[in-house]
Amino acid sequence: MFATKRLGKELSKMQSGLPNGIELIKADDFKEWLLDIRVVDANPIYQGEVYRIKFMFSPNYPIEAPEVVFVQDESHPIPYHPHIYSNGIICLDLLDRTGWSPVHNVESVCISLQSMLTGNTKKERPPGDENFVRSNTQRPRDINFVFHDPHV
Repeated sequence: MFATKRLGKELSKMQSGLPNGIELIKADDFKEWLLDIRVVDANPIYQGEVYRIKFMFSPNYPIEAPEVVFVQDESHPIPYHPHIYSNGIICLDLLDRTGWSPVHNVESVCISLQSMLTGNTKKERPPGDENFVRSNTQRPRDINFVFHDPHV
């Protein structure tokens, strides 16, 4: 019930306008939303690219962080970044149980992801990407990432 009320407010605000480079694609219910983001600065790694993000909400949102992943289709690649796995899973403390706060929302997560991409200078995957993608069976929110990179 709380999630529905909060997401209804967020959706209403988002429909009246979002920051540059963020577009709401689908929000038919309060379980899963799709948004597109693009880097608006002149970072050559991401120039001209549009990335699709899927938000999955539990009934405990916003007390519990949404599950957020990049999704790939014919026109949306998974961005190269040292904290984004090739299956779209994002290693970002904001999305972790200990880093999440109910003051965050869908828009603030999108802005954080834009910022993370804007500041990146390496077109690479995280160390161990291939093994992680092949062997991981956990949902993104159940993964215990170790956050050790002060640049993100």
